Amino acid sequence: MTVTTERNHLETSVFDELTRILARTDERVRMELIDGKLRSKVVPDGDHGRIIEWLLRICMQSRPELFLYPDQGLKVQAYRSGRARPDGSLAPSGAFVGQGEWADPDPVLMAVEVTSYDSDSDTDGRDRVEEPRAYAETGIPVYLLIDRDSCEVTVYSEPDGVRYESARTVPFGKTVDLPDPVGVTLETEQLKDWVH
Repeated sequence: MTVTTERNHLETSVFDELTRILARTDERVRMELIDGKLRSKVVPDGDHGRIIEWLLRICMQSRPELFLYPDQGLKVQAYRSGRARPDGSLAPSGAFVGQGEWADPDPVLMAVEVTSYDSDSDTDGRDRVEEPRAYAETGIPVYLLIDRDSCEVTVYSEPDGVRYESARTVPFGKTVDLPDPVGVTLETEQLKDWVH
């Protein structure tokens, strides 16, 4: 679902109020504001959750000082006027203490998205175009896309303030290194078990 105003841009303050209202009425609704466009995210399925669990365990074993925060809202884009809710945000343990629903993204080392199975969702535009650009503009060092449609993992790195200068894609089953500052290696064979 995409909702925009007549000017094709929704103000952040209006978005924040709308998400507060929706949170009281339906906890399954997950909203984002990227490029001034209001978007709803699909509630994750069980395989999606298992992929996040798999990645969380790997990150905690490899980098115990870090934690993969599922669904932490982040202020993104220029002037932090966007709102994104990555499936996971890798940051130092305790990085978001004292912050509200939409946190400062500065401590985030990696944003993670796992594609959803929903014919009504805009996975292609959101996960493959809009979010990589928003995270690069924000300066998040690494963006990890686990694409269940194509059975591939793409690691974006080297943000230049506009886009990621590096993108490496491997099929499920291959090993992929998450570059510094993450510094973790993923053996992706198990991902084959959690796709349709």
